[in-house]
Amino acid sequence: MYLVGEALVGDGAELAHVDLILGNKDGAAGAAFANAFSQFSMGHTPLLAVIRPNLLAKPATLVIPKVTIRKESQVNQVFGPVQSAVAKAVADSVEEGVFKEMDIEQLVLLASVFIHPTAKDYNKLYRYNYGATKLAIRRAIEKFPDPATVQYEKDRHAHPIMGFKVTRLWNPPYLQIALDIVDMDRIHTVITSLPENDHLIIEAGTPMIKKFGVEVISELRKLRPNSFIIADLKILDTGNLETRIAFDASADAVVISGLAPKETLEKAINEAKKTGIYSIIDMLNVSDPVKVIKFLTLKPDIVELHRAIDAENADHRWGDIEAVRKAAGKKVLIAIAGGIKVDVVKTAMKTGADILVVGRAITMSNDVHHAADEFLEELSTEEIDQFRVMTDF
Repeated sequence: MYLVGEALVGDGAELAHVDLILGNKDGAAGAAFANAFSQFSMGHTPLLAVIRPNLLAKPATLVIPKVTIRKESQVNQVFGPVQSAVAKAVADSVEEGVFKEMDIEQLVLLASVFIHPTAKDYNKLYRYNYGATKLAIRRAIEKFPDPATVQYEKDRHAHPIMGFKVTRLWNPPYLQIALDIVDMDRIHTVITSLPENDHLIIEAGTPMIKKFGVEVISELRKLRPNSFIIADLKILDTGNLETRIAFDASADAVVISGLAPKETLEKAINEAKKTGIYSIIDMLNVSDPVKVIKFLTLKPDIVELHRAIDAENADHRWGDIEAVRKAAGKKVLIAIAGGIKVDVVKTAMKTGADILVVGRAITMSNDVHHAADEFLEELSTEEIDQFRVMTDF
């Protein structure tokens, strides 16, 4: 048996984070226990969890500091409230039947604990580490989280210490604001005027990138750190190189022209997958988007059906969206672009589009915030998990 658990409890400097391994003495966990117990490293000395001196917790548990211990005050914290908290949590878990029918004499636990250098409150250190250890044990035995929970949660939250959120497009429809602007003052005005909304994404348009370079994405990121930002490079050659350039500039997605050779399309898509950003194929001036998608071994994340600005006197023709989706394996998102106004949003949505790309109707409006809100209202979708209360993890 080799089980893994983790839990974070509390806040402030006394916050507790426990990483835990539970297994048999005669297995891999037992070997790890013996190695850690007999091979010390400066500042990370492991110690047995005791409820009080001369009273060892069972199953035998090793407490391993994950932050280098440099001061006497930290030593006292580890050998006092933290050591006791871990031991008591193990003992109480046994009493509460968490270990079920397991033979506790044949088990070992390794608990890696976090002690912030500025922590001072012994009471909180004890309580938070007790709670984190108990929760980590229960999670290990219950094999929490199950794969379905991981997939459900992975794009909904940001790591609290990161300070920003990496947005993923898991809950369409979305409104994509195309910034085909070459005036930096206007860019700043538009970006700061847009509403905060989980269903709003930003495109650094081709004219903007040609004027200011891909470095403009970093400037947009400063103004909207949590936004999903697309680099509309319309790549026609050197697919992997230009995709990497977009990634290095902190873009969340890169646009490849559907007119590019198959080799370029697939190199760009492959590089996007490697770097963790979205690949978008823009079908501007492509006569048969379905044929292009079918021809590809690697499929993009998004297909954009695009009517050119210079052809906006023509009718909206987005083609057979479901045929494109089927050719891509049905997991693809479909974006539509080209002179979309508020009065055609409902019609566009009925065609099966996941993303509406809107430019001047918003960016050139006298009231950018209001104009964007009008489009978002037409999407008829609530913000993601806005009323969700996290009571466990």
